[in-house]
Amino acid sequence: MSNNASDAGKTPGRFQQLRMIVKILRQADPKALPIVVASALGTLALFVAAGLVFGGLWFWIPLGLLLAVLVGMVVFGQLAQRAQFKMIAGQPGAAAAVLKSMRGNWTVTEAVNGNRNLDMVHRVVGRPGVVLVSEGPSSRVGPLLGAEKRRISRAAQQVPIYDVQVGTEDGQIPVDKLQRHLMKLPRNLTKGQVAELNDRLRALPQKMQMPKGPVPRGVRMPKGPKPKTR
Repeated sequence: MSNNASDAGKTPGRFQQLRMIVKILRQADPKALPIVVASALGTLALFVAAGLVFGGLWFWIPLGLLLAVLVGMVVFGQLAQRAQFKMIAGQPGAAAAVLKSMRGNWTVTEAVNGNRNLDMVHRVVGRPGVVLVSEGPSSRVGPLLGAEKRRISRAAQQVPIYDVQVGTEDGQIPVDKLQRHLMKLPRNLTKGQVAELNDRLRALPQKMQMPKGPVPRGVRMPKGPKPKTR
């Protein structure tokens, strides 16, 4: 009895969340929902055409319906993620929100360095090694990145340390391209080496430069496709 009640309580929440995402998507890009519908209908039309050409509509139409729903969901997820990236772009902690939504063997430590202007550096550990991700103007985050790189260099030993500046200036990475940029970095470490590196970095003294955040709240970043591991 209690299980049914709890399940019933969860369902409106999911629908409410979906409606919120649809509303955000419609406001960010009025053409987004027609694109989702067109992609689904286009997929179904291809399978109906295949059924007319090769015969066996009874097989092609149900298969087309399933794949049309799948294609529509994938396109909807990608467009929703893009819209939410636009929402949080420019807010302090936006890069941290994107980093924490990444799938795969990544460990994100927010605001390991920063200043009173809410410029900050986040540390990401994964198969490429250590990635220091900054938010803020290039003139101000450069010294923060340099200081953090020196602080962790002994613990990192021979592990590669990358630095990525997130922003809109020349040479910086827009927040909506951050995940893609990190996924393109070379896989230098095994999973075991990543775990060992995390242990060494956790043993470093905590450097309390600033309070963490503020990370944008109320926005749940949709999960992207699971990255391929080598």
